[in-house]
Amino acid sequence: MIQIQNLSLNRGALALLEQANLTLHSGWKVGIVGNNGVGKSSLFKLLLGELQPDAGELKLPAGLSIAHMAQEVSATDRTALEYVLDGDARLRQVQQQLAEAEAAHQAGRIGELHAELDAIDGYRAESRAHQLLDGLGFMPGDAERPVNSFSGGWRIRLNLAQALMCRSDLLLLDEPTNHLDLDATIWLEQWLKLYPGTLLLISHDRDFIDAVVGHVAHMHNRQLTLYKGGYSAFEHLRAEKLSQQQAAYEKQQARIEQIEGFVRRFKAKASKAKQAQSRVKELERMEQLSPAHIDSPFTFTFDCSDKLSSPLLTLYDADLGYPGRTILKDIALTLTPGERIGLLGHNGAGKSTLIKSLVGSIDLVNGERHEGEHLEIGYFAQHQLEALDLAASPLLHLQRISPKSSDQELRNFLGSFGFIGDQALDPVGSFSGGEKARVALALIAWRKPNLLLLDEPTNHLDLEVRHALTLALQSFDGALILVSHDRHLIRNSVDRFLLVANGGVEEFNGDLDDYHQWLAQQRRDQSSSDEAPKETRSLSAAERKEQKRLEAERRAQLRPLKKEVEKLEKALEKTSDALGKVEEALGDPAVYDDSAKEQLKTLLADQARLTREQQEIEEAWMEQLEALELLQEELDQADS
Repeated sequence: MIQIQNLSLNRGALALLEQANLTLHSGWKVGIVGNNGVGKSSLFKLLLGELQPDAGELKLPAGLSIAHMAQEVSATDRTALEYVLDGDARLRQVQQQLAEAEAAHQAGRIGELHAELDAIDGYRAESRAHQLLDGLGFMPGDAERPVNSFSGGWRIRLNLAQALMCRSDLLLLDEPTNHLDLDATIWLEQWLKLYPGTLLLISHDRDFIDAVVGHVAHMHNRQLTLYKGGYSAFEHLRAEKLSQQQAAYEKQQARIEQIEGFVRRFKAKASKAKQAQSRVKELERMEQLSPAHIDSPFTFTFDCSDKLSSPLLTLYDADLGYPGRTILKDIALTLTPGERIGLLGHNGAGKSTLIKSLVGSIDLVNGERHEGEHLEIGYFAQHQLEALDLAASPLLHLQRISPKSSDQELRNFLGSFGFIGDQALDPVGSFSGGEKARVALALIAWRKPNLLLLDEPTNHLDLEVRHALTLALQSFDGALILVSHDRHLIRNSVDRFLLVANGGVEEFNGDLDDYHQWLAQQRRDQSSSDEAPKETRSLSAAERKEQKRLEAERRAQLRPLKKEVEKLEKALEKTSDALGKVEEALGDPAVYDDSAKEQLKTLLADQARLTREQQEIEEAWMEQLEALELLQEELDQADS
């Protein structure tokens, strides 16, 4: 159990926590959410012992082993495989002791260390490291490359792999999906679901939080508030709490106004002086409530250019790639206003190559590219932030694009992206990654494009900006092509998918859940092809008997899984029916009358509770169904 009791934490003059309390039980998976700058990363440093509380207590279990994902980028010449293996400190310790014992010819000690190596699964360590590298999107052969040969984003992935390799009771992950693509994000999600220890996760990917955690700790107003459920449940509960806070605030303001009016009217009258004084004392005793509000300064839009061509852009019989290396062949793609396309595919399959070819930043290997007469492209690349002039301010960046626009017009525009007051005049080099990303988005929006090509635009963006970006894309009238690992953004911004795979581009008839299944099948096919063919020979009588016994055991294992799936299906149906009735009741306009406030409050509470129950049952049902399908598949393979 982790306990924070009346804890205060300051960074210089800034108070991050003030008499905060939080209790986390062993094995919980908890998302840490809050606006940028509230101290989420400082909370991790507190747990790691890098910071000390200014007051109060932090209680951690004795002997707790903590793994965390390093944020700094290493430049070592060690191979990627060795770097990941370094995450298992006990493994490295045993290996070192074993080498020393072998050098000293200590036979007894060598035997003890081999036994310990077996106990910590040391013989499979390299295999586990290769699985981590594969899951995080590294290509075959990357394991032997030196760390300093990878770019910054890929080194961050190596830091993540090293943290996952570390045996731990508590795992701290700060923005682990920032440099991942969708495939690696989905893989990490599955890995974390199976992690047996306690997980604390800072993330701005709401779907990722929803899928992984069972609790959310909200850092706000120097306090830590725990909510049960994922991010969606947190949103519902917080909205309900804010609604109640606002109602209490309004009620208190009405009472204050009533008291002040009474005092003004009667304080001069001797007959009412005592009552007036009593009211003044009531006012002095009253604990002032704050109005409910959610701070979000981001309200930007992507206005489309007035002039549109149809089609906007066409690729015809196009081969895409680089000199001497074709990546995608025979591509035919026509983009018209209103197209909203999400690109799917493995890392390295060619998604970025397709976007760069559409932009025109790389030439076609073969084929034709035709631009519409009024084409105006807005392009956000994965490394867009590196193209910013670090010495220039956001205002100067816009002035270079539009020198005839007034300073006030440009500053008003930058204000919608959160650059208020003098921050619009600060050099971009002093900004955080999220602030630089907002500058890049502002530069794109100012040009009023009619075709948006966005390649991982959410890296470094917090939840509020991602929400504003989602709303901006929903109202965009031009064409959109999006590559992103943020599934919430994808689901709410695109209406069809193209799959980039096997050197081509084709329509993907399905949604993100179907793509998840497609990825799982690809991994199963890869695993099957990697297995060496087994020697064929007749089984002995004893082997046949053992085989039948094992098959009978597997069939017996199917029965409880089937029963559990059926039980969860009935529970899901019951909960869905109950939720449907509540939502039907909420559709009645009469329930919003003042006379029905209590009924509305009950219905909203029931809706939030049933929605959480539905999500929890559905997740459990999916897990049991997947286990049943895997076991059935294993049985079928054994029978064939």
